[in-house]
Formats: sequence, C-alpha cells, structure tokens
Amino acid sequence: MTPPSDEPTRPTLRISPSPHRLERRSGTDQQRTGEFVIDAARLMSDSHCQEVIICDLRELSDLTDYLLIGSGTSDRQMSSVGDDLDQLAPQFDLSCYGRESDSRSTWIVLDFIDVMVHLFEPASRAHYDLEMLWGDAPRVPWRKGDSSSEGAPGPQRSRG
Repeated sequence: MTPPSDEPTRPTLRISPSPHRLERRSGTDQQRTGEFVIDAARLMSDSHCQEVIICDLRELSDLTDYLLIGSGTSDRQMSSVGDDLDQLAPQFDLSCYGRESDSRSTWIVLDFIDVMVHLFEPASRAHYDLEMLWGDAPRVPWRKGDSSSEGAPGPQRSRG
C-alpha cells in the first residue's frame, strides 16, 4: 500500500485525436505544413508579436505536429494576427478548423489541425507556461538567415 502524499493530484485530461488526424499525411502535405508554420512565425514577428517560438511535436503528440506560440501587445493586435494567419493558411492548403479565446481575449487559440497557434498577452503566457509543458519538444528555427537546420521541419528530426 502506498502512503498518502501531501502533493495535490492533477486531473487527467483525455483528448481524442481529431478525425482529420486519423490518416497520416503525405510527405508533400507535411512539407507544406512545415513551410506554413515558418511563414506563420515570420508573419507573427512582422506583426510585432514577441518571443515567437515553434515547438516540434511530431514525435511527442498525436494531436498536432507543431505548436506556435507568440505574445501580443493587445487584444486588437492579437485578433488581427489571428485573422492574418487565417488568410495565410489557404496558400498552404490548410484551413483553420477552430478559433477560441478567453473572455478577455488575453489568449487566442487557432487550430489548423497540424499546427496549433497560441497568441497570448505576456501575463497569460507566463501563467500557462506552455513552453515548460512542452519543454522536451525541439524548437524549430524560423528566422530569416538562420543557418541552423536543427529541428527544421522536414524528414530530418533532431533534438535540441
């Protein structure tokens, strides 16, 4: 018998994969997704989002391939970036299947199935700390001129 612990138990979250994820995507589709996530990160940065990161979840999650996180400066700016990302997606044969925000628009989530985008105001981002939650996920370099290929989308995978 295990002695009782003073640590609170965490609830178990059970999420089923989207029906859109049941079939494995072709190499061309995966490449388009990788190109989209890089262009989306650049769009976010160009739109004054801060601390933009891409987490490669392909080896860690059945729910999505990439997690894109950025901090915005206001609810209006974050909403505008979300609209811009929604308009960018069709260029890569992707669609936004869902968009949610909290009651004060301090956190906006866009679901592109293979890419989940989280736009936060800085305080909400620090509170939820998704970077720590996915701390074992390799980061994908996305800045123009970045010569590193570590973690780059595509067939090669590296831990970094």
